Amino acid sequence: MATQLETAKAGRISPEVEYVAKAEGVEAGLVRDEIAAGRLVIPANVIHLKRNLKPRGIGRVLATKVNANIGVSSVRSTVGEEIEKMRVAIEAGADAIMDLSTGGDLDVIREELLAQCPVPFGTVPIYQMVSDRTVEEIDEKIILDVIERQAKQGVDFFTIHAGVLREYVPLTGKRVMGIVSRGGALLAEWMLYHGRQNPLYEMFDELCALMREYDVCFSLGDGLRPGSLADATDEAQIAELRTLGELTQRAVEAGCQVMVEGPGHVPFNQIEHNMKIQQEICHNAPFYVLGPVVTDIAPGYDHITSAIGGTAAAYYGASFLCYVTPREHLGLPNAEDVRTGVIAARIAAHAGDVARGLAGAADRDMKLSIARANLDWDSHLSQSLDPETAVRMHEEACKGIEENGKMNADYCSMCGKQWCSARINKEIREKLKAGNH
Repeated sequence: MATQLETAKAGRISPEVEYVAKAEGVEAGLVRDEIAAGRLVIPANVIHLKRNLKPRGIGRVLATKVNANIGVSSVRSTVGEEIEKMRVAIEAGADAIMDLSTGGDLDVIREELLAQCPVPFGTVPIYQMVSDRTVEEIDEKIILDVIERQAKQGVDFFTIHAGVLREYVPLTGKRVMGIVSRGGALLAEWMLYHGRQNPLYEMFDELCALMREYDVCFSLGDGLRPGSLADATDEAQIAELRTLGELTQRAVEAGCQVMVEGPGHVPFNQIEHNMKIQQEICHNAPFYVLGPVVTDIAPGYDHITSAIGGTAAAYYGASFLCYVTPREHLGLPNAEDVRTGVIAARIAAHAGDVARGLAGAADRDMKLSIARANLDWDSHLSQSLDPETAVRMHEEACKGIEENGKMNADYCSMCGKQWCSARINKEIREKLKAGNH
């Protein structure tokens, strides 16, 4: 069986390419050609495809996509709670889900989540590798066993921290935050204990063969991503990125789809450089970024700091934004935090798409603006990115100024009837149309 990449390279258009092209309003041939060039991926495990997957395309010629992380914690939460978070995330517009579970029966949790997940589904396999053993006990057999089990369940993309090499670990010693990636930290600990190279790097060809069998997409993990502004774009981060560029080529040559993960905490003025250097080093593979978070001082508001960075990232080169919730750095998010995080990331993704002139990106903005100018509240609210919140806020704000049991269409409670510029402009247009000028 050929993978999406192999099919595209052979000049053929798969049903998944047709589906993505139709959903995005582009030519199927364009999607096929971008996949063949390694600039676009469709994470679609053959097992998940047979069940309930509705494919998504991730690449610069398409709209910027958003991922939501969920997962049962070893400290708190249940499968039921995480299923609810997944439902809320997808309802809010998440394009993909990652299961970062670290507690409970991980195979059962993953099976239950996948059974109800119609969008691409990702995991970080090393979390399961250490779930019932110490990190020092991991060996090649455990690595292959876990990855094969997850692939057989239908996982569409794996975060594989194969770029964290033994020689890069000392470079993190002068950092403020050290290694903040859980996968990166676990592998660093393994390498220091065994005095050996990263086993994921050494076994990379075997991983490629296994992932190709199920067409699982690589999401090459940035195990040395910066966890504070002070650590951004440092020697350790760039060294790992260069290794990820090498691994990108090796995976593509093996017939596997690849995207590359990126930072992290990055000052706003460094985002453009980070996006462009990734494109250069990693052969334009789709870039999947966490945020980026542009300031460290906003716990409780990191959905905002990440949306600021996410807009710039989407403009300058990212194809995939991982959401950040208000509870980032503080604790496990609840369902409302998940919803807020998804909406914030979607705003960033859309703003980036509008700014880079993606065809059709601004159409909805125009429709809403026309509705706003015409005081057409129904269209105004329905065209909003989050109609549920927009309707609730409008109704709360306008309570008491209803006419005939309906919200007043001439004004809202911000300005009132006398001061409403939209109402005044409507009158001006009517007068201009009638020649009263």
